[in-house]
Amino acid sequence: MADVLPYKPRPGEIPTDPGVYRFRDAQGRVLYVGKAKNLRQRLSNYFAPLRTLHERTRRMVTTAASVEWTVVATDVDSLQLEYMWIKEFDPPFNVRYRDDKSYPFMAVTLGDEAPRVIVTRNRRIPGARYFGPYPKVWAVHETIDLMIRAFPIRTCSDASYKRAMQTGRPCFPGQIGKCGGPCSMTVTIDEHRAMVNDFVAFMAGGDERFTRELTKRMLAASADMDYEAAAKYRDKLSAIEAVLGRSALVLPADEDADLFGIAEDELSAAVQHFVIRGGRVRGVRALTIDKELDIAGPELVDQVLQRAYGDANDVPRRILVPTLPDDTAELELWLRERRGKKVEIAVAQRGQRADLMRTATLNAQQALIRHKTRRTSDYVARTQALTDLQEALGMAEAPLRIECFDISHLGGTNVVASMVVFEDGLPRKDQYRSFNIAETTDDTDSMYQVLTRRLAHLDGADQGPSSGAGGQELDAEEASAPGRRKPRFAYPPQLLLVDGGQPQVAAAARALRDAGHTEIAVCGIAKRLEEIWLPDDDFPVILPRTSEALYLLQRLRDEAHRFAITHQRKRRRGDIATILSDVPGLGAARIKVLLKHFGSVAALRGATAEQIQEVQGIGPVLAESIHAHLATR
Repeated sequence: MADVLPYKPRPGEIPTDPGVYRFRDAQGRVLYVGKAKNLRQRLSNYFAPLRTLHERTRRMVTTAASVEWTVVATDVDSLQLEYMWIKEFDPPFNVRYRDDKSYPFMAVTLGDEAPRVIVTRNRRIPGARYFGPYPKVWAVHETIDLMIRAFPIRTCSDASYKRAMQTGRPCFPGQIGKCGGPCSMTVTIDEHRAMVNDFVAFMAGGDERFTRELTKRMLAASADMDYEAAAKYRDKLSAIEAVLGRSALVLPADEDADLFGIAEDELSAAVQHFVIRGGRVRGVRALTIDKELDIAGPELVDQVLQRAYGDANDVPRRILVPTLPDDTAELELWLRERRGKKVEIAVAQRGQRADLMRTATLNAQQALIRHKTRRTSDYVARTQALTDLQEALGMAEAPLRIECFDISHLGGTNVVASMVVFEDGLPRKDQYRSFNIAETTDDTDSMYQVLTRRLAHLDGADQGPSSGAGGQELDAEEASAPGRRKPRFAYPPQLLLVDGGQPQVAAAARALRDAGHTEIAVCGIAKRLEEIWLPDDDFPVILPRTSEALYLLQRLRDEAHRFAITHQRKRRRGDIATILSDVPGLGAARIKVLLKHFGSVAALRGATAEQIQEVQGIGPVLAESIHAHLATR
């Protein structure tokens, strides 16, 4: 592979001004759009030697056939142009957003002669003002039913409104008190518009002035003994308080803000957008993001804010994010143009804001897990994953049984390995295994030992649960089943997956050759770039970020890592308890404290008596006894 791109601009050709750049392929399709404060400095990163580039960036620049740029006057202009071009060209290498379409909105059709409030998922109604999204449709209807008691605005359809205005007979919702528009023949169009404005103002900010005003009018009517009017004000006040009571006060009552919780990995991210008005969460919007290039942290926040407010007309005065983007000042100016007032982008660091950020981030983490596992739990997705994997690895048949191996240790001690099994894209937890490794030189030697022990059972050497080499154990989630026997190892996998890059794959391939099982395919997944390595290949296989196969391999790798860590922790606790239980005066409670303080037998054995004495509940005499006991073991 050539190390220099043929379309690389000549030295000094790229300007140092702010601007927006586009990479195009040979057919002229825009592959990627980006902005820069200094075009020359930014683009030079893409034209560095290919071997130094992130793998996904290398794939983009080698797919492209040309690059072009447009100089703009200010950094804010570059931000606006970047957003416009991303919307226009939909470049495949920019981040891809997936809106959660299950959330309905409340919309007020301000563009109509007599605006009405409706429940909709259509975000393109001309002139409409949207509130939400809401978690369920019934939640929107319930809110509207409460709100029209305080602000009786129109709810009937356009056809009913037109017929009522032509005939002079109230619409049916108006006859039963469910519509307060001009079609009910009780208010004029101007009076109705004023009520609509109050409705929108209340929903936008939870304006407490309505509560104060209604309370004042109710008390005045009561003092004048106009009890009928006082009762009407009381009912409206109850409706407003019911709406406010349905959303907890999470920030100060005058706080209008949007808060973004983000969880991400190498290929995907999940965003939870909390819409806070009047200190209450009025809506939650969920997004999942597929990342093609290697972006994270500040750059991802930048992209999320552009996406959230590019076409928005409801920009709050404060936006809370997990980390500040690099161009915070330019984003604030860009948002100020949309809002017409100052906008602040800040990090939620303490107090109620930090608590709410933790809640949003937790929701985002759970959404990311659901996003990643949903694809492997679906039959069609699993079938596609196995087919894609077969094609990517050049296998003769789809890998219906995949075994994944991971090595785990604590500073070189307590070396263990895990084996997890997926059949037809689903985990077989009853066939999980864990291995103890007594002596090893490094991870590659550990991988060779484990695979050699596992492959020995393919020749029928497995005689049942008592003969497993290396102390194999059932997964704790399966071991509790009464009378369960360990399944045999004699069923061969079509694919062995190891957690690691070229060295680990080479060790696995050597174990297969030495065992005489070269018919089994082997590959490794390297976590840093999520690249797939095959034996004796100089370059990895790069699966598309949306590939079902990559999601399956990631899930296998993560499950193997989880299982290995679980076994290592159990063994570490057992080692400490076994070795220390012979020390006079040292009971289970103090052993637990020592375990928490030192973490491993090796660390405890290397401690002096004075360091052991620092542990709560361990006196000088007991510390000397522990130190002397470990010195003889």
